[in-house]
Amino acid sequence: MSVEPYREITFDKDGDGPPGQASELAALARRGVGDLVVFAHGWNSSPSGATRLCSDFFAPFPGLLAPGVEAGYAGVIWPSMMFSDEPVPDYRALVTVLPEKEPVIGRLTELLAAAPPEEAAFAEFGALLRELTDVDAESVAAREPVPAFLFADPVAVCALFTGALGGTGPVPPEGFFGEGLKRYWKGAKEALRQATYYVMKKRAGQVGEHGLGALLGEVARTAPGLRVHLVGHSMGARLVAYALRGLPAGARPVASVTLLQGAFSHYAFAARLPHAPGRSGSLRDLQHRVRGPVVACYSRHDTALGVMYPLASRVANDSESLAGAAAGLLGTDDPRWGAIGHDGVQAVPGTVERTLAEVLREGVPGSGCVSVDAAEVVRSHDDIRRPELARVVVSASRTGR
Repeated sequence: MSVEPYREITFDKDGDGPPGQASELAALARRGVGDLVVFAHGWNSSPSGATRLCSDFFAPFPGLLAPGVEAGYAGVIWPSMMFSDEPVPDYRALVTVLPEKEPVIGRLTELLAAAPPEEAAFAEFGALLRELTDVDAESVAAREPVPAFLFADPVAVCALFTGALGGTGPVPPEGFFGEGLKRYWKGAKEALRQATYYVMKKRAGQVGEHGLGALLGEVARTAPGLRVHLVGHSMGARLVAYALRGLPAGARPVASVTLLQGAFSHYAFAARLPHAPGRSGSLRDLQHRVRGPVVACYSRHDTALGVMYPLASRVANDSESLAGAAAGLLGTDDPRWGAIGHDGVQAVPGTVERTLAEVLREGVPGSGCVSVDAAEVVRSHDDIRRPELARVVVSASRTGR
């Protein structure tokens, strides 16, 4: 590990962790640590890979801190998933994070390897995706936010993702039938990736709210002077944001939050949604539970969030959602499905917008929501091992030189 003192916080899929983790963090305060930086990795990370990411990300911090600042560091390790991008993808790794779905994953793997051109094979594939994600018609009837692609025609869905991956539009002109169907198994791979993304999205919220939020509440009770700075990447940004929802009433241990390429809605903190004024974001006004700023770093170069996220986020109870995508409305054309890591915080009055250069020169505002355009250094979704982003976190935490 590149920094000390460092502690690892682990949670299972339900947000439960081994006993004593809060006590270990509180003990850092008794050793003189005043500021604790907590980093949560995103999806598609093995535990060892997550630890390496923490080490890489934290490496610049000691050189950025002001004299006299005593900082500690913690990595949140949670069961996301690991894809192997071999020529024939090995999705067996999914079993390690979804062991109860092993038969389903096995059959999905067989279909992807064989790529049969029959329409019936795509129908089976679609049914297996619904089984994998535990969604059914009752979920849609209850108006749960279930992605539309899980219920739409599976051939059309796989064609949609194939076109999005190739940048050629959602549906190739040759049509859906005969041997031409075989080409859409490339999109089927992405449909499976997005289905597991949906499972991990729910899991990240669960771990954040019921795991990290509760743990931070206990730390606040036993070490009230410790200032906690939350940082999350991708789905880990969702995790740390949902930790705010899990804090006990009256607890305010979080001094700052920095979201790096956050894989959740850009309307999450909004009191009113622009397209549905009677509804609010899932984290409405929770930025007020943070003593300092909530910083969202975003980049237009993040195609995972700029194209695939809105395409897969369209919900089944919106009858026009997938139809609009099939008509060519890919990417950010429909702001309802935008990600906070693609264009920052939206629909929150008073949000400050800054470029990365401005933040590095002038610092992060002391409170409220701040959107930082980091496109000059963040060239892809996983491009966060950057000293400039470490400087943003340090600036938000008010611990810098």
